[in-house]
Amino acid sequence: MEDPRIIAERIIANVEKVIIGKEAEVRLTLIALLCQGHVLIEDVPGVGKTILARSIAVSTGCNFRRIQFTPDLLPSDVSGVSIFNQKTRDFEFRPGPIVAQVVLADEINRATPKTQSSLLEAMEERQVTVDGVTHPMPEPFMVLATQNPIEYEGTFPLPEAQLDRFLLRIHLGYPSMTDEVLIMEGQQRQHPIDSLERVTDSNELLSMQRAVKDIYVDPLIKQYIVTIVDATRKNASVYLGASPRGSLALYRTCQARAMLDGRDFVLPDDVKELAYATLGHRIIVSPASRVKNVTAKEIVDQVLERTPVPGARARGGAPAPTDATRTTSQQSR
Repeated sequence: MEDPRIIAERIIANVEKVIIGKEAEVRLTLIALLCQGHVLIEDVPGVGKTILARSIAVSTGCNFRRIQFTPDLLPSDVSGVSIFNQKTRDFEFRPGPIVAQVVLADEINRATPKTQSSLLEAMEERQVTVDGVTHPMPEPFMVLATQNPIEYEGTFPLPEAQLDRFLLRIHLGYPSMTDEVLIMEGQQRQHPIDSLERVTDSNELLSMQRAVKDIYVDPLIKQYIVTIVDATRKNASVYLGASPRGSLALYRTCQARAMLDGRDFVLPDDVKELAYATLGHRIIVSPASRVKNVTAKEIVDQVLERTPVPGARARGGAPAPTDATRTTSQQSR
């Protein structure tokens, strides 16, 4: 396989032909894809959430399906149904739109909790069960769900169990004025996604997903991740902190970020950079703190500020001495 970093940069550059000025968000989406995770895109309408999902699918050569979530959408509309075939005198499974490699769950919070729950099995177990028969998801498989954080009328907030299934939550935000002019110029005659070409294929993508798992994570970094996640559970402003799935999410995304940077090992900076994207949506702020406008981002920033960063050391060796340990050593002499 070609160098994973080169392939990843090629995918990012290709998507940026359509999504202008959002390299960090595109990179996060690719990290989630390399980690076999799912992404919740929370932002106002019209900032390119759907186009981002389509661009990722086209660039990686994956098939793409879109599900528009509405209050009258049924679970069978998502997972599929078994239909009786009179010729064969048997039931045949007709897969729903969830059976695809890249799935856009548009305005997921507009569907009823019953329909939202139909995604849980597909997202976690990577399978759907219809009439007692289990059908596996294709590989790779990724759900990009969108929701509008401003409009609450006629919506059903995602339960904590489903929020926890998303590896990352990202916010696209409005483009800068310069980027918005470039967007208008790029769409003067046709949308740039119409001419977007594939730069890799699903087999190469699966190889990259396997390569992510080989990135080295020092035991000190693992302890650093667990300490951060544990601190979210003990914070006075938090009603419910991040789960062990949050630790795993932070662990895996740090491996993917290291690979995208051309490293075969994880740094503490990877942990700091990805902490909010992986843990923010897993933290439930207590009602008393919510009244004071305390946000999950403030809590994560506070935890990172108070958690000691592990020192560097040779792989598998003893940690490098810090200023504190040097002082102690000198006093003992």
